[in-house]
Formats: sequence, structure tokens, C-alpha cells
Amino acid sequence: MFPPFVGCTDDSSYQRLRRRHQERKLQTLSFWRDGLERQLAAINAAISTLERQMGESADS
Repeated sequence: MFPPFVGCTDDSSYQRLRRRHQERKLQTLSFWRDGLERQLAAINAAISTLERQMGESADS
């Protein structure tokens, strides 16, 4: 596998670019995770509400 920044000859420059790439990737993955957590919380709330409503109607 090739390094992501093949054109860099200076090792310190390569390390800086690699670090910046990793930080950006971490930010992106964290953003996706946060969005999925919000969606999951909404789904869990909808399920809880539906289960409660079904329980209430079964008691009637």
C-alpha cells in the first residue's frame, strides 16, 4: 500500500501531512458517529413511546 502523500520527500513534512490527515479523518468519523447516536436515540424514544402506548391500550 502506498502512503497517502507520495510526493513528500521531507520526513517531517510527511509526518505533518499524515497527522493532519488523521485528525481530519478522526473529525469526520466522530461527526458520523454523533449523527448515528442522535438517530439511534430518536429510534429508541419512538420504540419506547410505541411500547408504552401499546401497553396502555392493552390495559383498557
